[in-house]
Amino acid sequence: MLFCVLAGSGAECCRDSVQPKPLRPVISSFMASVGRASVLDTYLSPVRYDGIDLRLGYERIQAMKFSPERWVMQLNAGIDYTPAKNPARSRTIHTLMVDAGWGMMHRWRDLLAPRLQFYAGGFTSVRGGALYAPANSNNVVSVKAAWNIGFSGMVAYNLKLWRLPVTLRYQASLPLLGVMYSLDYGENYFEMYEGNTSGLVHLGWIGNCFTMTNLVTADMHLGNTTLRVGYRGVAETSWVNNLNTQIFRHSFVLGVGGEWISLKPGKPLSDKARVISAMY
Repeated sequence: MLFCVLAGSGAECCRDSVQPKPLRPVISSFMASVGRASVLDTYLSPVRYDGIDLRLGYERIQAMKFSPERWVMQLNAGIDYTPAKNPARSRTIHTLMVDAGWGMMHRWRDLLAPRLQFYAGGFTSVRGGALYAPANSNNVVSVKAAWNIGFSGMVAYNLKLWRLPVTLRYQASLPLLGVMYSLDYGENYFEMYEGNTSGLVHLGWIGNCFTMTNLVTADMHLGNTTLRVGYRGVAETSWVNNLNTQIFRHSFVLGVGGEWISLKPGKPLSDKARVISAMY
């Protein structure tokens, strides 16, 4: 500062010495998934059902503001629908579930090889919905609701296939602790309406509520647009009040998205700007 003043260019030098805030582009993707699912819910039926699985999802990843080089945040949301049939194909259970989650992960860049990134951190999520068996004479609906906190880990690698930039990614998410809603075995919703509300909320942990999501994607960067293809596998189980729930999904993922930066109107991107991408 003193040197700048003595040199007669204090104001200009001080402006140059101020480092601009890094730009943190947002990676957003809209995804559609289709595959197969198996559904077992002993509140509705002791038989396992299976059928097509459909999902619409959204993902947003961005470097954190306080330490963009080392921390990233991730937002996920989606809706699943499965019309599953029994082995005789005579009855159907309709499953509709909605989920949303937010997490923060530490990032290690170029840890074992150039362009290879490792991520690890925690997340919180909510998930709810219902299973509907219209052919049942009693207990036609099984309501599901849960809130969890858990661990998430991810590996991303940027490479080029010929001249096409591609980002490969594998991510696993595992809820560790939370709370979940469940009726008792044989209890119906009319009893709850009449005032029997005890024992509806339960502690969930990996011993009685094991859920794991695996996601493998390849993001192909086609100019300003990203085409995503991949695989999504989910194992969702719970054992509470002598009720067994098991939902397994295996889906092909197809998505479209991109990476964008918010700029003030009329203010172009500076050549000196430092851009920190969360994954690309």
